[in-house]
Parts: sequence; structure tokens; C-alpha cells
Amino acid sequence: MLGIEGKVVAITGASSGIGEATALLLAERGAKVVLGARRPERLEVLAARIEKAGGEAAWARTDVKRREDLSGLVKLARDRFGKLDVLVSNAGVGLISPLDDLRVEDWEEMIDVNLKGVLYGIAEALPVFREQGFGHFVNTASTAGLSISPLMSVYAGTKNAVRAISEGLRKEAGDSLRVTVVSPGFVRTDFAEPMSNPEVKAQILDTMGKIAIPPEAVARTIAFAIEQPDGVDVGDIVVRPTAQG
Repeated sequence: MLGIEGKVVAITGASSGIGEATALLLAERGAKVVLGARRPERLEVLAARIEKAGGEAAWARTDVKRREDLSGLVKLARDRFGKLDVLVSNAGVGLISPLDDLRVEDWEEMIDVNLKGVLYGIAEALPVFREQGFGHFVNTASTAGLSISPLMSVYAGTKNAVRAISEGLRKEAGDSLRVTVVSPGFVRTDFAEPMSNPEVKAQILDTMGKIAIPPEAVARTIAFAIEQPDGVDVGDIVVRPTAQG
């Protein structure tokens, strides 16, 4: 707990799944968490749960497609807790379908959320980290970007872009900032719910039902990266079910 206690951690996509699990675990270990997501009613419940357990939490409705929302989340962290140690850019969508379906609006949504959302977070947090002289970016990618599968072309493209940008950021960051990319495999979340292709959705749900790991497993991975001492940068972590090919 030594490397987490007292840290201020902002998390996007915090209302469910990996983001929610990460918020709960980090708060339990003494972090002050700042929760962002598009469902404020869920954020309010989560923050109350954390505070009831003795933790500290703040929240703001955050749509990562809007740069001003990321600006507000970072400002909330500084106004409420005086600093920002970590930004976990976790919000993401996987509107998976064959390219032949030509679901261009879904492609645009994945680019806006998965890629531009991360960039907006960097744009808002990087000047703060430079001013402070410390800071840590944790960006959620995916194993879909490591091994490209049919149906996942655009989704994998956005996640590979996050990986490339994160590596460039790491090399530009200098010795006072840290950058971590976490690539989960199949995780038991509501990831498949927004998918518009019913056959693909059924296929993903079936695989998740058979092999998916709990979101807490990814949360522990994120905590591992955050708790490292100054000067130690955990750059790239893959966490997936043992049964995943």
C-alpha cells in the first residue's frame, strides 16, 4: 500500500467494469479517487460506497469525446485534493462487426472514444504533470491490438494507436513521468452490450461466458503499476484468461 496511499487517481469509464473495480481497489488501498463516466447516477452510488467504507472520492459526469469534460475531471482532482498523481484512461467501446457491414458511425465512435478520448486526457493532464514534476498515465489498450482478428479491425486499430501514442509519450516524458499500457483480454464486463451486430454480439458473449476473467484482475494489474516506487516505470502489461488463445 506504500505506493498508493494518498495518491490522487482520476479514472475514466469508472461507472462499471474495469474502471469501477479499479476505483474500489485503489480507494481501499488509500488512494483518493476521482471518478468520470457518462452515467452520473452510477458514479454517485460508487462514490457513496467508497466513502461509506472510509475512502475519499469525487465524481463528475465525463464524456471522453468532449475535451472540456476531461478538463473538468482534471480540475476537479486538483480543486478537491490539491494534485493529480495518476490519470487512468480506461473509457472504451468495442462496436465490433465485419468491415463489410460498413457501420461507419460505429467506426467513428470507437475512434472518438478509444483514441481521441485518450488524447484529450493527455492534453489536459500532461501540463499539470509537467507543472507538478510528477505524474502517471495509465492507458487501457487490449489484446485485440496484439493479435488482429477478423471483425475487430477498427477496434484493434484504435487500441494499437493508443499503444503507439503511449510509447511515444513515454519517450518524450523524461525521468519524472510514467506511462503504462494495460492490455486486457476477455474480461467479464458489459463490453458487448452496445454491439449492433447480433451474431457478433452473441459470439463475444459466449466466449466471455466461458473464459472471461473478473475486472478485479485488471484492477490489481493497474494497482501494481501505480504502487511502484519513483523511478520504476511499468511500461506494458498484458492480462488475460489462461484459456485465451
